[in-house]
Amino acid sequence: MTNTTSQTKGSWLALSPLAVFLCLYLVTSLLINDFYKVPITVAFVISSCYAIATTRGLSLDERINQFSIGAGNKNILLMIWIFILAGAFAQGAKQMGAIDATVNLTLYILPDNLLLAGIFIASCFISLSIGTSVGTIVALAPVAVGLAEKTGVDLPYMVAIVVGGSFFGDNLSFISDTTIAATRTQECKMQDKFKVNIRIVLPAAILVLCLYTFQGLAITAPPQTQEIEWIKVLPYLIVLGTAIAGVNVILVLTIGIFATGIIGLSTGTGFFDWFGAMGTGIIGMGELIIVTLLAGGMLEIIRYNGGIDFIIARLTRHVSGKRGAELSIAALVSIANLCTANNTIAIITTGSIARDIAIRFHLDRRKTASILDTFSCFVQGIIPYGAQMLIAAGLAGISPISIVGSLYYPFCMGICALLSILLRYPRKYTRSESTGSPNNANPL
Repeated sequence: MTNTTSQTKGSWLALSPLAVFLCLYLVTSLLINDFYKVPITVAFVISSCYAIATTRGLSLDERINQFSIGAGNKNILLMIWIFILAGAFAQGAKQMGAIDATVNLTLYILPDNLLLAGIFIASCFISLSIGTSVGTIVALAPVAVGLAEKTGVDLPYMVAIVVGGSFFGDNLSFISDTTIAATRTQECKMQDKFKVNIRIVLPAAILVLCLYTFQGLAITAPPQTQEIEWIKVLPYLIVLGTAIAGVNVILVLTIGIFATGIIGLSTGTGFFDWFGAMGTGIIGMGELIIVTLLAGGMLEIIRYNGGIDFIIARLTRHVSGKRGAELSIAALVSIANLCTANNTIAIITTGSIARDIAIRFHLDRRKTASILDTFSCFVQGIIPYGAQMLIAAGLAGISPISIVGSLYYPFCMGICALLSILLRYPRKYTRSESTGSPNNANPL
């Protein structure tokens, strides 16, 4: 995650801070069946202290400095700016009535039995249009919370629908960072990678959509008696419109915040009430920001100690055959994602090695690009300390781990991606490379 190079030879010990965190937070919560007994901040503090303590060859000051380099990484700070603006927008929108108006409009448009499927389709479409799962979650999570309150649907389940659908577009969109990273590292065209990728994940999306449609049959929403205040829906329409137009997510949220203020003031919201709501929203993101800083520092220590390089070397040492080569690429990017909590960084970290494996075993690089992208999105979609899960949980006021069990699409996407390797599917893209193959074309 930084330009600082590791000075130590990697070993299993380098990866142990991640194991400490997962045992403290995930395993303990599952064993006691209570997702709130172990705060995620405490789990990260303990695992971060362990990471600093087990780093060799540096003084204590140097270890803390290395940890701080990771916490202050530009990608970590960018996420924090997004969290701050998202908190201000979400609470400001709630204060001026935008969320209630949007929820009422959604209930008015969608039949009760298509509510779950409709939210999933909206999440898939928006993420495909804007190319970012974070932007999709910021836009839809507050609406999902409001719908859960009105319909009685379990809140973590409703939020999981939005999170899962957001990774459909993150994985497939032409403007997604993961698509760009995967195609550039594998030197293939985006449209060629898309043709392979859609064949792998579309069955998962259809299966999950059918499941949501079936489960939605039992949902009944209260009769819509409130008049829909169309003007209060405008902040969300502005956010969605600017996001779909490709505007930077920071600017999207800034525009959204001013929209909530202008429309709120014109409809009766007090100026200081708006300010107070934004302040409450920002403060509400405090735990999320702390977790992000601690995760960035701990994962940098893992990288510095050679944890990522070590696991890459171990996984590629005994590769044999096309199926084993593809499985090794999937494992590489998955473990890198666990260690970085950033799917784009994971692809960039392992991309050149995946390309070397593809050349050595004559793999179709359109398929390897799809494997990199799909498995990185699968892992990013289920880890409780990823940016997407943290921001969704923060906006909903729930534990990120409570969402994991309802993430149908990411798990189905991962299963379909694994089957595509084991069954050598799609057949067209499992043959050896030949002269004139699209793999050799300009990546853009």
